[in-house]
Amino acid sequence: MIRTFGPNEALFLVEALRWTVALSVLAFLGGGLLGAVVALARISENRVVRWIAAGWIEVVQGTPVLILLFLTFYGLPLLGTRLPPIVAAGLGMTIYASAFLGDIWRGCIEAVPKGQWEGASALALSRWQRMRLVVLPQAVRLAVPPTVGFSVQIIKNTSVASIIGFVELARAGVLMNNVTFQPFSVFLTVSALYFVLCWPLSLASRRLERVLRVGPRG
Repeated sequence: MIRTFGPNEALFLVEALRWTVALSVLAFLGGGLLGAVVALARISENRVVRWIAAGWIEVVQGTPVLILLFLTFYGLPLLGTRLPPIVAAGLGMTIYASAFLGDIWRGCIEAVPKGQWEGASALALSRWQRMRLVVLPQAVRLAVPPTVGFSVQIIKNTSVASIIGFVELARAGVLMNNVTFQPFSVFLTVSALYFVLCWPLSLASRRLERVLRVGPRG
């Protein structure tokens, strides 16, 4: 029997939205932690460490998210490790986010005016003290807008996780369409839910960019 798309069906999509949010948060937190390591490695004084970080960024950014998910979900079992869809999706999205966040944050660190680095050196601060007390506070201010903006891309890319059987919003839309045969109503609702999730972040990114923008200073 074909169901009619109504309030209960819409509620099913709303409930699926929580899994999109959960995967997005997992990817952002995991990617942020790994991305911070990548960013610091990218500006390391050790050339080998810089090359490894640069290679990680190039390889991951050049690999489609779909392939990363295939590798975590279908590839790891070949090595004896089988992960549930949520864990495999989280791992794949974490790897994806780490490369982009690491590159964003590396750029923000290097965007701190050279005079700030030289002034910190003149105070005889160690490299870690220069980073912690002088450079990173300014870099964080620069990084907030693009980081918030990238979080929107993470949310959108969670839809790819449906390919490995993870039921998030996009997958829930497909399932609902299969039982209602009302694609316009179903996917219009799915689009509206993505919009409600992403639009405030886009606005916040633009507002933060205006409020926190730091231009070149001497």
